[in-house]
Amino acid sequence: MKSLVKLFTLAAAMSFSALSLSFSDSPPENHGPAWQSGVDTEVFWQQYIDAKGGLTWGRSSEYPEYEKVKEGDLFIVELKQGPCLMEFFHNRWRRANDVRRWDDSVNQYGGCPNVFD
Repeated sequence: MKSLVKLFTLAAAMSFSALSLSFSDSPPENHGPAWQSGVDTEVFWQQYIDAKGGLTWGRSSEYPEYEKVKEGDLFIVELKQGPCLMEFFHNRWRRANDVRRWDDSVNQYGGCPNVFD
């Protein structure tokens, strides 16, 4: 009986190891383009938007209705200072650069410094 329990335990451990390997071998999620110095911010945003499947909520000076927004949704808020790409992350709108950390200069572009005023 002890041998049967050991054999079962060994088989289960091998199964879990194989399962964890299959997860780690999967390709990483596509997070869009990598930041390159000198790139136009809005061109870069558009590349990211395209990689994510498009803007979920378009462009507006009004934020979408909170109850309808989902994790990962994208939106461009239009302020008098200019646009800012926003991403819904951990239950609130954040500047996409705060989620993805492309470059500090992105948070200085357009309306991004003013989205939380």
